[in-house]
This record gives sequence, structure tokens and C-alpha cells, in this order.
Amino acid sequence: MADNLDDVRPGTGWGELRRLLLVRLENLGDLLMTTPALAALRRALPDAELTLLCSPAGAALAPHLPMVDDVISFDAPWVQSAAPAGGIGGEAAAMAELASRLVKRQFDAAIVFTACTQSALPAAMLCRLAAIPRVLAYSRENPYRLISDRVADPDLDPANARHEVQRQLALLAQVGLADQAAPAPPKLQVVVFDVHRQALQRRLRRARFAVGLSIVNEVFAGYFVVHPGAGAASRRWPAERFGTSAAQIAAASGLVPVVVGAASEAPLVREVLLAARAAQRGSGAPPPLALIGDELPLGELLALIEGAALVVCNNSGPAHIAAALQRPVVVLYALTHPQRTPWQVPSRVLFQDVPCRNCLRSRCPLMHHLCLLGVAPEQASAAALELLLLQQAPAARRLPVAAEPRLDAR
Repeated sequence: MADNLDDVRPGTGWGELRRLLLVRLENLGDLLMTTPALAALRRALPDAELTLLCSPAGAALAPHLPMVDDVISFDAPWVQSAAPAGGIGGEAAAMAELASRLVKRQFDAAIVFTACTQSALPAAMLCRLAAIPRVLAYSRENPYRLISDRVADPDLDPANARHEVQRQLALLAQVGLADQAAPAPPKLQVVVFDVHRQALQRRLRRARFAVGLSIVNEVFAGYFVVHPGAGAASRRWPAERFGTSAAQIAAASGLVPVVVGAASEAPLVREVLLAARAAQRGSGAPPPLALIGDELPLGELLALIEGAALVVCNNSGPAHIAAALQRPVVVLYALTHPQRTPWQVPSRVLFQDVPCRNCLRSRCPLMHHLCLLGVAPEQASAAALELLLLQQAPAARRLPVAAEPRLDAR
């Protein structure tokens, strides 16, 4: 392999490969933004066996991704995780065990999908230990023989980088496995199952009864979803603002707010409920419902968002679920990273512009959090009501959606 990075070109023959390992080890939202690439790969290689190596969160989503044949869950130590594997010794053992499993699968090649802020080298080393002969990946460094089919990374500056969807499709296009000249930008993809839709209806009927809402018919309709959580503290709009905004949206629209969160986000959900109830007092608006943690499995969360009139959330997994299911979404978008706005869906992306944008930090390094604190509840409510009106207007369904949703500084 040439020492000059500019001289490196990926090899040929990818269309003849039959056993591929697809590596995407980050969060659920990252995997969702990779689904257009996975779908393109399936179209290009209809007879290939595609195995997805992903995080535990991604593994929960994998049954809803029909373009992959199998899934392997791995909590990679080079990716942010809430559940480290027992220190250095435990992580080393887990990596050795995984490499042994992968060797037995005899993969022809691996494709490593990474964000522009990540290095592909740890995953490439894992593939090397697993005796996978070919690896396709972006690389900022010179990997020499570690990555057989290296693509020079053009997205080194996050401020000027492509959207995650475009980035992953472009990687496949380098070896003829995706068509970047397609007339319509591809959408995110996920499948919702009837069994989860039915389970959700039963759950929502019980939740409505618990707060005194009458059940008019068997189908629960007329609600919007509020998700106040996010993996990083720097990406969380204050929970009380979510509650105030939810109350304002409910009062103006008559829709029921359904507040959701993982078990670890239960305190945030409770804050939203308290703020919403306080703001609703005397308004006659429908009271909020709450679904937390194990009370709402991922399949039912997909069904919940599929049936929602609107989603209001931070830059987190539910924003990308909404995009995949074509539900309008208002995103409180911290300016930590610019590549993950909602893709190909009616959206409003709210933030306050700040000089420290694109900080790539999990916690606000300047401790002021102004990119989110600069957004008032009334702004989120107005954005939500605007989207609801657009969905009700007959002409709205014909409105074009930009390939890259704009960042709305409000």
C-alpha cells in the first residue's frame, strides 16, 4: 500500500463478495442513519449474507431492519457506553471471544461505518484478528495493511462535514455498492410489526384510563410524543421546558402529550410531567401520559412514534425514529455536532447559535449550555403547531423536503 494517503484507492470486486460483516457500533440513532446505506447494500448484493455487528442498543433495533440477515451485539470499548465490560481485563476477554466467533464465520469482507470524529482502526484491528481479508472504511490515518480498501476521509472538519446518511452512502459508492446519482434522496428505514402496534394500543388504553381520559373507541388517536432524554448531558434541553411546551401544544391542539424515556430517564420524565401539569392547570387541556423504561419496549416505541401526530425531542434516537417513520419532528438541537439533523422528514431544528458550536463534547465545556438554554418553550410550541398545521393542509403533503434539513436559529 502506498505511503501517500492521496494515492490510496479502494479495490475492485466487491460485487462478487457473499459473506459481509457490517460494523456500526454506536447508538441507535447512528444505526438508523446508516439504514439507507444498508438498503443500498442489499440492493447491490441481493444474494449476499449480511451480518450486522452493532451495540446492544443497535441489536434491539436489528429485528426491525429487514435488509440484514443476522446480528452480533458487542459493547465496544472504543465507543461511548453506559455499561463497560468489567474493566480492562473484561474488555480484553470480550474482544478475544468476539474475534474467535468472527473467525468461525469466515467472512469475505467487512465494511466499517464510522462518524467523521471516529477512527476506524480499532474495528479494523478486530477484523484483522478475525482473519477477515478485506476491510472497507474511511481512515484519517495511514492504516497500511490494516485496512485493505481505504477511502480518504473528506469530513475531517465536522462543521463542513456531510450528513451521516450521505457519508455512509458515499463510502459504498467508492466500491460500486451504492448510486450517489439517484434522483430522490433515500429515506431512513425501519419496520414496525403488528404485534407491537396491538400491544401498544392495549398499553395506551390502560394509560388513558389511569389519568381519567375516556376511551371512545379501540384505536388510540390524537397524541404527540415528548422525549426529554439524550445520551449526553450537553444535548438535553431542560425537562421543565419540555413540560411547559407540551402543555402549550396540548392546549392549542387538543392532542394528548405522551412522555417517554428509558428507565434511567425516569427522573426527567417526572420533571416533564410536573411542569406540564402545572402549566395546564385550569386550561382544560388533556393531561399527559407517561411511559418509562421496561414499560415501553423498543418495538412499541416504534409503534408509538408511527402513530403520533408529532414528536418533540432532543437530538437523540427518537428524532431518527421519527424520520424513519415519516413523522414530523421538532428537535432541540444542541450545537455539539452538525451532522445528525432529522433526515428527509418535515422538521424544525431549534437552537441558539453560539461561538462554541461544534464542540463535540458530552458536557458543555463552558458550563453555560446557551445553545439550548437560548430556546424558550414558546418557540418549541410554535414550531410544533406550525408542523401540525402543515400536516393538516392538503398542499402540505406535496411540499418538498430539503435533502439536509435546515438548522433553524430561533
